[in-house]
Amino acid sequence: MRDATLPLSRLALFLLPLLTLPACASTEVPLGQSSFAEYRQQTLAWLQQNRTFQTDDHAAELEWNAPREWRPVGVVKRGILLVHGLGDSPWSFNDVGQALADQGFLVRTVLLPGHGSKPSDMLDVTLKQWQQVVREQTLILRREVPTVYLGGFSTGANLVLDYAYAHADVAGLVLFSPAFRPENTYAWVTQYIGWFRPWLAKPDDGVRPMQTPVRYLNVPTNGFAQFYRSALLAQDRIQERPYDKPVFVAITQHDSVLDTAYVLDTFNARFSHPDSRLIWYGDQPANAAQSPRVLVRTDYLPEFRIAQFSHMGLLFSPENPLYGQDGRQRICWNGQEAADMQKCLKGDAVWYSDWGHREPGKVFARLTFNPYFQWQMGVMMGVLQSAH
Repeated sequence: MRDATLPLSRLALFLLPLLTLPACASTEVPLGQSSFAEYRQQTLAWLQQNRTFQTDDHAAELEWNAPREWRPVGVVKRGILLVHGLGDSPWSFNDVGQALADQGFLVRTVLLPGHGSKPSDMLDVTLKQWQQVVREQTLILRREVPTVYLGGFSTGANLVLDYAYAHADVAGLVLFSPAFRPENTYAWVTQYIGWFRPWLAKPDDGVRPMQTPVRYLNVPTNGFAQFYRSALLAQDRIQERPYDKPVFVAITQHDSVLDTAYVLDTFNARFSHPDSRLIWYGDQPANAAQSPRVLVRTDYLPEFRIAQFSHMGLLFSPENPLYGQDGRQRICWNGQEAADMQKCLKGDAVWYSDWGHREPGKVFARLTFNPYFQWQMGVMMGVLQSAH
């Protein structure tokens, strides 16, 4: 835990947003702002009042969970709005955002309603609220730059795909682990059981931690229901017509959350721009799925003690201070036996994988970094450059 004493610059981060906070704190994140600066300020104030902090460094947690902006040097001609996934936060794009800004993009992230504070704030959130923040901040970004792209991770990828299909002036898409179709065939049930089973995993079971400084580890049933509805929305859009703008996709074969074969087939059949690219981390796809637009890299890297890639790990550099190879945030809750989880928590040597992977004699933590990160960003920039 860090020293609770804050330097003046961080103390200001606490106090300034409170000037605009209503006397009674709302359980809903504020929306409807006219500028990104106003949106960020009001969201910081809301987080200050509603967040369950996980460390003594409240200022750092506020920064990690609040909407963020990266401004490039010089005249800005291109901008991109990045949308995180279910249970995650704007921290998801800490490394991707900087890489894009280094290439001249004005980069912004959003905080989806129900996120960033505490998991119970997702008990009543709706897909429409998530769509609203994407719509509002895309329109604000469009007023400031002539060319706008959208990017998303998992559920966020569904949301930006939906918006892009309805707005032809979106120049292209960046999609990390897009959750077009859930891997769990029973996900549809979550839409109907929330009223009598608000949590799939009890929040007070004494085993599963609720959240970390940058993400939730337990989500209400309603959160999964809205995620599933976003997937249906994406599927409906994909069936409407092919999408002819440049699209970058990164997925891993061994993904416990989404149907990666469906994503690969969708890319080949529906994302028609010749400069679109999909990175597939895993085994070589079947012949029918192979294409010059599909780039394959193995996800078994024993030199990094990586057995397979994970849903969330594609977004982060090995140098990331929290999630990197030597990062401070190891995710030990990974679907293994309690004894192995305790070994992981104690700092024992681990291997890395997606959720639920097991091998005899090995302890697994969630893989939270991508050894191919720099190469991946180069492929992504090639796709975005083709949109001109």
